[in-house]
Amino acid sequence: MPDLTLWGLFIVASVVLLLTPGPAVLFIVARSVEQGRAAGLVSVLGIHLGTIVHVTAAAVGLSALLVSSSLAFAIVKYLGAAYLVWIGLRTLMAKDPDPERPEVPAKPLRRVFRDGFVVNLFNPKTAIFFLAFLPQFVDPSRGAVHWQILLLGLTFMGLGIMSDGMFALVAGTAGDFLRRNGRFLRFQRWFAGTSFIGLGITAALATRK
Repeated sequence: MPDLTLWGLFIVASVVLLLTPGPAVLFIVARSVEQGRAAGLVSVLGIHLGTIVHVTAAAVGLSALLVSSSLAFAIVKYLGAAYLVWIGLRTLMAKDPDPERPEVPAKPLRRVFRDGFVVNLFNPKTAIFFLAFLPQFVDPSRGAVHWQILLLGLTFMGLGIMSDGMFALVAGTAGDFLRRNGRFLRFQRWFAGTSFIGLGITAALATRK
């Protein structure tokens, strides 16, 4: 069990970080605007299932291997980047909606969930973040370090689900209004596609520093 004072500081620091939009938030916002609140919330769950993998890896030391091995880092980085770019290209190449029926065909929620999970799973910066951030709030005198890291990671994930869920609801609500505009349907496809491609390029340029 981590020290309660350190735990409180960790919660405050986590909230500040989570309210600063990053790649995961941009992914959630793009999905929410494109397909609505339900898809946004499902993408949140997918992303944070990937978070569980990273937290567990940090607790058992696999993140250290990822950071120390250039080959492992490169493999994860380029797989994640390629997947993001593929999602963006798939979005950009989708057919224009029928002007007589402007609704965008909804993607199956299981695909939305899978995309969120894979995007976060193959994001090496997430692994590096947990490796660098969580140990700052661990007190070795309080017991097993791996259990403290696991508890802190799960705390961060719970806070992340709440904050990302808020972004999804706000963006999804705005999307419901904006999707009534035919021109916005074309713009949102461009926005979502270029956002995913941009995230992929950012991931490909990630370094271990």
